[in-house]
Amino acid sequence: MRITHKDLLKMRQSGDRITMISCYDASFAGLCEAAGVEVFLVGDSLGMVMQGNDSTLAVSMDDMIYHTRCVARGSQRAMIVGDLPFGSYQVSPQQAFENAARLLAAGAQIVKLEGGAIMADTVAFLVQRGVPVMGHLGLTPQSVHQLGGYRVQGKTDETARQILDDAKALERAGAAAIVLECVPSALGKQITEALTIPTIGIGGGPDCSGQILILQDMLDIFPGKKAKFVKNFMAGAGSNQEAVANFVREVKSGAFPSPEYCF
Repeated sequence: MRITHKDLLKMRQSGDRITMISCYDASFAGLCEAAGVEVFLVGDSLGMVMQGNDSTLAVSMDDMIYHTRCVARGSQRAMIVGDLPFGSYQVSPQQAFENAARLLAAGAQIVKLEGGAIMADTVAFLVQRGVPVMGHLGLTPQSVHQLGGYRVQGKTDETARQILDDAKALERAGAAAIVLECVPSALGKQITEALTIPTIGIGGGPDCSGQILILQDMLDIFPGKKAKFVKNFMAGAGSNQEAVANFVREVKSGAFPSPEYCF
């Protein structure tokens, strides 16, 4: 029986921190599940990590369906979140539903989309039709050109207030959880305290309901400069599975993220 978004809500309510990994294939899905990871995000980050692109924008629905199927085949218990890629949901709620249905058919239990209040009607449309939704606020990689690069968001009072308002709008629309990427820790805490649904941080501070990292980042596989929020869990680990288990343990205990991995 797979973990559901209802289970994540119970974890938030009990103070049990949620562990989430961006994962794209069957082998690593099995390894991470054995290490105790509760949620897999089949993220459009695969465009950079698996395909070698410089952004997520080239990822197609067919790419997402393929990798979602791989992760579903390699795991049995973890909840699978399928990313809706750029251009697959912004046109209309009907377009979003058609593509969300494809991800659910491929093995996802919930879909993720980027954007705040502007996406609230789409979130409500999906939820009313039986599609659980996870939001994504802060640094939204599909909007990298609009944002002017991969930058911390919510640093001013005005932009922090906007992100908080967006989070509340997504919750009202029925979102089951929200990823907070690259926001100041104080804002991550403020949003988490303002909502009843779980927040999942990736550079969102230690007070989020859970934490996510990209697998290839935390295993120090992905080349190039790492983001500030990335910890190399392979350091001192004897195997990939031990490294992932260390991530799970540190998230559960609150040891990760420590201040050097926060904004």
